[in-house]
Amino acid sequence: EERGLFRSTDGGKSWEKVLYVSEKAGAVDLSIDPQNPDILYASFWETHRHFWELNSGGPGSGLWKSTDGGDTWADISRAKGLPQAGLLGKIGVSASPAQAGRVWALVESQNDPGLYRSDDFGLNWKLVCDNPELRQRPWYYLHVFADPQDSETVYVANLNFWKSVDGGKSFQEVATAHGDNHALWIDSKNNRRMIEGHDGGAGVSFNGGESFSSIYNQLTAQFYRMDVDDAFPFRVYGTQQDNSSVRVPSDGQDGGIGWRDCQIAGTGESGFIAVDPKDSDIVYVGAVGSSPGGQGSLQRADLRSGQIRLVNVWPEATGGDIAPKDMRYRFPWTFPLIFSPHDPNVLYACGNHVWRSRDDGQNWEQISPDLTRNDPSKQGASGGQITWDTSGAETYCTLACFRESAHEPGVFWASSDDGLVHISRDGGKSWRNVTPAGLPEWIYWQTIEPSPHDPATAYLAGTRYKLDDNTPYLFKTSDYGQSWTVISSGIPADDFTRVIRCDLTTPGLLYAGTETGLYVSQDDGASWQRWEKGLPVVPIYDLRVKGSALVAATHGRSFWVLDDVTPLRAGTGDRGSETGRDSSPQSPVPSLYPPLAAVRVLPDLFADWLPTEGKVYSMASNATYIAGKDEETGQAVRTYLDSGQGAPRGAILHYQLPNPLPDGVTPKLEILNAAGQVIRSFGPKPAGWDKLGDAEKAMEPGPWIPVRAGLNRFVWNLREEGSLRIKGNKTGGEAAKGPYVLPGDYTVRLTVGEGISTQPLQVVKDPRVDVSDEALAEQYDALVAVRSQLNTLYENVVNLRRVQAQVTGWKERLAGNESAVKAADDLLAKLAVVEDALILPGEQKNVYGLLVRPRLNAKLATIVSNINSADGRPTTSSLALVKEYSDAINQQLGELHQILSEDVGEFNELVRGADLPAVG
Repeated sequence: EERGLFRSTDGGKSWEKVLYVSEKAGAVDLSIDPQNPDILYASFWETHRHFWELNSGGPGSGLWKSTDGGDTWADISRAKGLPQAGLLGKIGVSASPAQAGRVWALVESQNDPGLYRSDDFGLNWKLVCDNPELRQRPWYYLHVFADPQDSETVYVANLNFWKSVDGGKSFQEVATAHGDNHALWIDSKNNRRMIEGHDGGAGVSFNGGESFSSIYNQLTAQFYRMDVDDAFPFRVYGTQQDNSSVRVPSDGQDGGIGWRDCQIAGTGESGFIAVDPKDSDIVYVGAVGSSPGGQGSLQRADLRSGQIRLVNVWPEATGGDIAPKDMRYRFPWTFPLIFSPHDPNVLYACGNHVWRSRDDGQNWEQISPDLTRNDPSKQGASGGQITWDTSGAETYCTLACFRESAHEPGVFWASSDDGLVHISRDGGKSWRNVTPAGLPEWIYWQTIEPSPHDPATAYLAGTRYKLDDNTPYLFKTSDYGQSWTVISSGIPADDFTRVIRCDLTTPGLLYAGTETGLYVSQDDGASWQRWEKGLPVVPIYDLRVKGSALVAATHGRSFWVLDDVTPLRAGTGDRGSETGRDSSPQSPVPSLYPPLAAVRVLPDLFADWLPTEGKVYSMASNATYIAGKDEETGQAVRTYLDSGQGAPRGAILHYQLPNPLPDGVTPKLEILNAAGQVIRSFGPKPAGWDKLGDAEKAMEPGPWIPVRAGLNRFVWNLREEGSLRIKGNKTGGEAAKGPYVLPGDYTVRLTVGEGISTQPLQVVKDPRVDVSDEALAEQYDALVAVRSQLNTLYENVVNLRRVQAQVTGWKERLAGNESAVKAADDLLAKLAVVEDALILPGEQKNVYGLLVRPRLNAKLATIVSNINSADGRPTTSSLALVKEYSDAINQQLGELHQILSEDVGEFNELVRGADLPAVG
């Protein structure tokens, strides 16, 4: 029996049950007297909740006390002053640390409910406050907290947050960032320091609750259902428990996805959400529990104007003791809502019937009979014998999911929360019960997924967890529901399922969301594997495939996006079907997966800026992130702490390396242009790189490709090779990063020894940018010209410094020859003048631009940022400066060539008799 109160005396290694009341009641609150830990108060609560009802209260509810550390217990539920008759429900209890013997109890009861106080260790009690606002929806709230320093101060967490400073006689509301308050921690030594928890997150206060910190830094949204649109980047829409419905972009401009990038999309906390396919600024939202307007709250949210129009199918009043069986129609907490895949003007909404609107919810047409079991015994008023709680969450015998076939207009699938599945193949004129046979009753068929590949095939995901059955119920039909096959092999028997989705392009590739995470099947459900990488252990309520991305709506950790499922698609079905490629982990040859088209999105101006590794507070990006570098690739990485993580920028390249890798073979990844020229080449991180000095590291800064045996991923940022680098020089700036390639066709080539794998890669323009191909070509040509000019400069600097080193060496060896030493000094002085004009002399540990005069290389490199700051033609002034700086560079190079040909020649003639080799 799992119910009861347990105690551990070895730090949690083992536990013993010290108090048990009944099989229907469990411990719900526990308070240890801070002044005497042998005194404990425990409340027990008899309650149960099924899909169709909530019942709070019963004979097992009560308050208990121990004075010997939990060895023995006394029932003090009917102590003097507490309610003496009637059922008890939930009870919150808190012993005061500030006054010995003072105990608070917040009691749900048929008689005399309210806040009670005892000043003699629970022997006698007094009802100090019967304000009903302290005990709204007792099953959901009913929490009381004693102040650790002031015995007269007590807090109650409910729909609102309440505080009393007069011993509980009167209460004042304390403003918090969100409603639905549940938890409170108060510093035992400083009662002005507290953390308060509610359905929006947690807030910190340092002034006794006068103000709290923001909740918009906690990625803990609980989503029910979602939708996506066709924008770039695509946006994800979802209804989040105890918050608004929201629209979130799948990528942010600066790499993170902050709250400023998102938009409220109605007030729906509970249901389905559907984006109008004609206009993504019009969103239909199920909003039971978070909207006025009667049952089945359905909002039409206009995101441009901000107006929300209620278009409920039947806005009948609810609440109190009104039971679902007494309403004309029943709409559940999460009622289905979806547009037709064939007609963007048709919107479907479901209660216990299917409804259709062709005019934005102005009119609704019923197109089905009641498609549920319609069991009146499962349609009573919820809450129990003490407190009604008809929020709509327990409205039962309703439809849970509805879909129209993408292949055949008028082929409808409908599943219910009470265990039925129906199909109509004539636009709703007739319906046939196709529920899988031989299953337990009352399965909540949460998802029905018609196959995008076969009109006769559909998939089901169901659950019975509220009936103490955690079995994953997954099924498939290939004959319009006449027969069903179980397809849950590989999913643990206690990891129940809520959603199943088909891949849009690859038959047999399936995704399933369970109570703990994501599972993938590459054989049409015959077997499943858990997705282990990057996704937290969290309930997944909905999944959606968008292009080559898989989006997950979690219940507690917000939205997650798997950017590219191409490797999963390539590994489904016949692994060796593609010519020259075997994607199995033991393949002896390298294998590139077909890459997605790469969108040429320019980063923000500071995307590659890495001020220091560690925590960064960025006003520009309105986010806090950890800046670092990937150990394997050397690429800059931002891990956002209070924002979503944006999508990778560039070409996502997946490849399989031989297992094991051949000895002595170095993998190489190359990018070739349409003419077959290599424009970028990548290899693995050099051995011993971490032990190199800063100057040596700067010569090989990466990025490098991962070279693990098996599957690897590398993101090419769409840049060509940058300008050359001079050891120890840090003034190359943006030019060292290379220009972005033009939109067009490229080839990716992976070479491992004699094994070669190639794939085409398309680079496309950012669809949000209005720029011509000619303008981009001018921009690219200008950047290539700058790179070429800088490369010429750096090549000559290398030669100049080589000559400098030789002359300096000869000068030391000719120390006794005054004329030779003077000639060397004169030559070095001339070289130094040219060097100082071209580049900052010597090696630099750091270069702060405001303190250092820019040389010609830095001046020219600076223009790269101007030319490359956005998609478009270079400005006239930028091109003018490129010419001006290039002319100045060429003038200096001309002087250098004259020095090398004339002055160096004269110096060589002078030292010829010293038996030294010529300089040059």
